[in-house]
Amino acid sequence: MRSGFVSLIGRPNVGKSTLINALVDQKIAITSDKAQTTRNIIQGIYNEPDYQIVFIDTPGIHKPSSKLGRALNKQSYSFMKEVDAVLFVIDAAQGIGKGDRFIMENLEKSKLPVILVINKIDKISDEALLYTINEYKDVFPFADIVPVSALKKDNIERLIKVIKKYLKDEVKYFEDDLVTSNSIRFMVGEIVREKLLNVTIEEVPHSLTCQCVSYNEKKDIVHINVDIIVDRDSIKKIVIGKNGDRLKQIGSLARKEIEELVDKKVYLELFVKTVKNWKDKESYLNELGFLDFQ
Repeated sequence: MRSGFVSLIGRPNVGKSTLINALVDQKIAITSDKAQTTRNIIQGIYNEPDYQIVFIDTPGIHKPSSKLGRALNKQSYSFMKEVDAVLFVIDAAQGIGKGDRFIMENLEKSKLPVILVINKIDKISDEALLYTINEYKDVFPFADIVPVSALKKDNIERLIKVIKKYLKDEVKYFEDDLVTSNSIRFMVGEIVREKLLNVTIEEVPHSLTCQCVSYNEKKDIVHINVDIIVDRDSIKKIVIGKNGDRLKQIGSLARKEIEELVDKKVYLELFVKTVKNWKDKESYLNELGFLDFQ
């Protein structure tokens, strides 16, 4: 039996959440084309008879503009330490930027084996891929380099095979049928947030968060209340929409996915609340669990 922990690190919007879903072959992390979709630590569990890999999806490392942003960066850096290996995920179509170089400088200090995962290879030519590989090889001593398309699940088996070389433990940390350590409440809040990200305008995602405040499971139905927290009334109006149409759309999309998750009928109520500057209020960030790594 071989097991271990592997962290996914990278800039926002390089496809880390899509990759972790592909690695465990189930949706456990929300995805969106908006940057900084992931805000919490997501643990996904890959199981084989003789292997168990615990993947840790971290928030994208970025230049922070609030206490929330600084807390998210600290979350990401905290999981560059107590793991067996790091997957440094990049977008194949983008060149090396300042953010990449900053991350690599920190990775070099960690002395951990770093696997460069070149994601979204379906969007570039073979020549461009070769150029990207050589570009990154020249600036960092990667233990391995694996090109993948997380969206199309291309080369995922190859990546798993490479990761197995770096597993050090001989302990099974989770049961075989578990694919994530996240709670149902957490996943419910994230599902609602994903639907918000996908149906609202660009400025909205960074101004809101979602919290499942009640989860009451009965024999044939689950009653769920989720608070959608925004930082100003203008965003609240956008989220609700004309005559509440957008909020109804979000609720309908979220309810359908939550029913698939819990395998029961769901009665979902959404409440939109304005908490001005919530991203800079420590008491609120603590309540939402964003400051656990300070």
